[in-house]
Amino acid sequence: MDLHSSVLRQLKNRREGFSLAQPFYIDPDYFKLDMETIWYRDWLFIGHDCEVPRAGNYFTAQIGDYPVVVVRGKDGAIRAFHNTCRHRGHRVCTSDRGASAKLVCPYHQWTYDLDGSLVFARQMGETFDKSEFGLKTVHCESVGGYVFVCLADEAPDFAPMRAAIEPYLKPHRLWEAKVAHRSTIIEKGNWKLVWENNRECYHCAGNHPELCRTYPEAPTATGVQGAKDDPFIAEHWARCEAAGLPSEFRMDPTGQFRVARMPLIQEAESYTLSGKPAVRRPLSADVPVSHVGTMLLFHYPTTWNHILGDHAISFRVLPLSAEETAVTTTWLVNKDAVEGVDYDLDTLTHVWTMTNDQDRAIVEENAFGIRSPAYEPGPYSLDHEGGVMQFVEWYSNFMVDRLQGREAPLSAVA
Repeated sequence: MDLHSSVLRQLKNRREGFSLAQPFYIDPDYFKLDMETIWYRDWLFIGHDCEVPRAGNYFTAQIGDYPVVVVRGKDGAIRAFHNTCRHRGHRVCTSDRGASAKLVCPYHQWTYDLDGSLVFARQMGETFDKSEFGLKTVHCESVGGYVFVCLADEAPDFAPMRAAIEPYLKPHRLWEAKVAHRSTIIEKGNWKLVWENNRECYHCAGNHPELCRTYPEAPTATGVQGAKDDPFIAEHWARCEAAGLPSEFRMDPTGQFRVARMPLIQEAESYTLSGKPAVRRPLSADVPVSHVGTMLLFHYPTTWNHILGDHAISFRVLPLSAEETAVTTTWLVNKDAVEGVDYDLDTLTHVWTMTNDQDRAIVEENAFGIRSPAYEPGPYSLDHEGGVMQFVEWYSNFMVDRLQGREAPLSAVA
């Protein structure tokens, strides 16, 4: 039986409410199929508009086998390109980020304008046509300050996601924020384990003392059901909606993305040990009330987010191998906020720096145990792990549809 048939059989016959079979978490061939089926064909969060505030600013990322560069053009547009010189394939931009009037390959100095067109290639002969050798484009969309890319030749329709999440993001004006801090950790576990750990707070009380000072452990806040029946959450939604902030839980029918604004606990306003704001300047003047909680945005397979009144935190997931995943956390603040005056960096980052490291240890121990020949899929908690079950269901349905040659249906938020 070939790999496609084996994966299809396992996913179709998987036991509902249980974790996946061992190969889905450790097997390099299964990982390669994940990359080809999901990561190389769908929209992926890559970074923020404010990371490229001016023409010539760029940042790079590695998505599996594909090096990508995102750059702000002279016309203000944000574009993405395959970061591969059209001469002999050298990476054009070799730094994580930078600024340049033009993109110059360091190998033989082939030079590209910020729109990707080739403008200089020395001594290539009279018949050489520069117009045929511009950088290859990558589909790129920006919404509410978030930049998404798609490596496929034909990208899925981005419009449904834009329509769903833009109203929730717009009041926070993240496209004009600035990066206060950024960190990347490598978790020695499959990308699906990173997501499964994220999708429940069943583990929070025993592992995240800092986070639990402000973030509710209730499955109605973390999961995908029951929120509207939670009076604490319902009251929060009503207050925020009355102030013009879209807040109620909305999930795409495919299960791939969702948004909701959730209250923090005990009158907390931010992810700090005291619960008080970490930044004196609000993130945006367009958020008219205090105690807005955290606006949660999830998009499989690359990002989860917490957007508060005083700052925002994005998390980007990029798989490195079957058993290694890079998680990049970015803290965004008001563009005019001054470190040491409006915020203290350690206060701003402490809770999620600690939480990230605790989650890294959890994922790595989870991966360690799954490698055992004795491992077999175990049951999820119906009370606490509904979010995990939803993620596994999304993954399974998505893979089955594409492996059978059916694209995931065009989404329309209910």
